[in-house]
Amino acid sequence: MNPEARRGIGYGLACYLLWGIFPLYFRLLHSSGAVELLLYRILFSSVVCLVLVAALRSWRQVGAVVRNRRNVLFLGTAAFLVAINWGVYIYAVNSDQVVEAALGYFLNPLFTVALGVLALREKLRTAQWVAVAIGIVAGTVLSISNGRVPVIALALAGSFGTYGLLKKQVGGGGVSALAGLSTENLVLAPFAAAGLVILALGGVSTVGHNPPWQALLLASTGIITVAPLLLFAAAASRVPLSTMGLLQYLTPVLQFTCGVVILHEHMPASRWAGFGLVWLALVVLTVDSLRSARRQRASRLAAAV
Repeated sequence: MNPEARRGIGYGLACYLLWGIFPLYFRLLHSSGAVELLLYRILFSSVVCLVLVAALRSWRQVGAVVRNRRNVLFLGTAAFLVAINWGVYIYAVNSDQVVEAALGYFLNPLFTVALGVLALREKLRTAQWVAVAIGIVAGTVLSISNGRVPVIALALAGSFGTYGLLKKQVGGGGVSALAGLSTENLVLAPFAAAGLVILALGGVSTVGHNPPWQALLLASTGIITVAPLLLFAAAASRVPLSTMGLLQYLTPVLQFTCGVVILHEHMPASRWAGFGLVWLALVVLTVDSLRSARRQRASRLAAAV
């Protein structure tokens, strides 16, 4: 493995590790409420992006993105999808539903495969169909176990999967990770600022009632949000997609561990069965992806020879 690939794996591990321990971080901000926390997260993420753009002198790249109507349309839609994802996740953490949030990110690869069929007309291999079918059965088992459809998990998987699809459409146009992320945050920032003003005027803002360390944690949400996204972009450009696919499971595994071991969320036998089916589907999908990648490398090598 060359030094760049090793560095990429390090970036990927750091990214997924940060995402994996998010439940513990956001639980510290429980008193702020999901809506207020989401608004501050968007606002401070925008500030961090602007600082990075200024430090790296990337204004021209951001300007090029903003002048392209297609990019603005895709990134603007992606921005609202990621805001939904952030909001649902914060609500899940602060309402003691971390395990269901982890389920959403376990389901994300399966949703992405299904989205490829529906949106991009991709053809699935037999193993991929099997994995999707097992995922549907798992969702049914979990719905029966909980007495309701796992709305949080489906919302997280759906919003992040669709966000990834839109980013893929824009990424093909040569938009850098920082320029794209900055554009997304600039789209959301006015709404976040207006929301915080409304909360303050309505007397429901918690900033003035919380201890000073709470305000510092709120301010740090910008760094906590932007850092893993930039690490992800740095990793994706250095390691194969199949490797990133394996590394991504670190996040829901850590989230699941936080929910069960640290936060002591209830896990009846039927719920374990549902998660077991999800993990089986992911094993099938991962093995198939690795085999496909190996066949593609062999074909390229044979063609080169």
